[in-house]
Amino acid sequence: MLKVPTARIVGLLLGVALAVAAAFASLVFGATEIAPTTLMDAVFRPDPESVEHLILRTERLPRAAIAALVGASLAVAGALMQTLTRNALAAPSVLGINAGAMCFVVVASAIFALRSPLALVWVAFLGALVAALLVASLGRERSGGLSPVRLVLAGVAVTALFVSLAQGLLIVDQARFESLLLWLAGSVAGRGLEVMTPLLPFFVAAALLCLLLVRQLNLLALDDDVVKGLGQRTGRVKLLAGAVIIVLAGGAVAMAGMIGFVGLIVPHMVRALYGRDHRWLLPGCALLGATLLLVADTLARFLMPPQEVPVGVMTALLGTPFFLYLARRRSLTP
Repeated sequence: MLKVPTARIVGLLLGVALAVAAAFASLVFGATEIAPTTLMDAVFRPDPESVEHLILRTERLPRAAIAALVGASLAVAGALMQTLTRNALAAPSVLGINAGAMCFVVVASAIFALRSPLALVWVAFLGALVAALLVASLGRERSGGLSPVRLVLAGVAVTALFVSLAQGLLIVDQARFESLLLWLAGSVAGRGLEVMTPLLPFFVAAALLCLLLVRQLNLLALDDDVVKGLGQRTGRVKLLAGAVIIVLAGGAVAMAGMIGFVGLIVPHMVRALYGRDHRWLLPGCALLGATLLLVADTLARFLMPPQEVPVGVMTALLGTPFFLYLARRRSLTP
């Protein structure tokens, strides 16, 4: 664990460098490989008639930007969930948040024929909120606290419920099945910047809230008796952090569909490097989450050529063994 602030700053700078390198690889590699010199020409001397430049502008750049934003959002949301619940297995995909947002978007698209990106964003937020409230109510003990085991079991049940409802609707509505199948599996392919643009104000607001709450979030990691002894009231902090989780997880699902395990894996990796101080944990999660999803999306292009594997499948392949490892640990405290 790095305890020296200078070392942490160097680590964050290294994280920025890795994220930039992952973004560069996402822009260069694919079915049509683009030379680095062509990439630089597209940035400084764009040629509207060049095929490579067209691919970069319409496909690779939006795809890389969305992958980075989704990865960062899910990782930060996972870190906040693990802090709020004090559960090492907590993540938007594990506790049903992603599934709730996904199910509500499928209902809005298949039944109410909603197509507006902004309308679907609000629907995703509502689905994430409903799932969060449902899991919290099911995971609560008689004493009023949240049981880590109950939360995980409730998350599994709620995820199964919402995924089954969404799949049932898509099977009934065969006309929309193929168009939503990749999105259901989790994919950033074929997404344009118009999908991301309506969400930017929400993500900026969530980032500002995280900056304002970092010191209070550190208190949530302490024992409840210690917090009360310090005279701190954490109810408002928990409410604001929960709102940030809904915005980040719901927005990520609205952009890219069901992408799991990023919010589970990344916080544990960052804690091993920077510790539990949220001043370093949250920026580290954002950088590593963006890097992980960019790398996973790039690798997904070559796993089964000429077909592309949805990035949600790649993150599941990476995350499932890690989830099983955490589940076998005696303590579920992050």
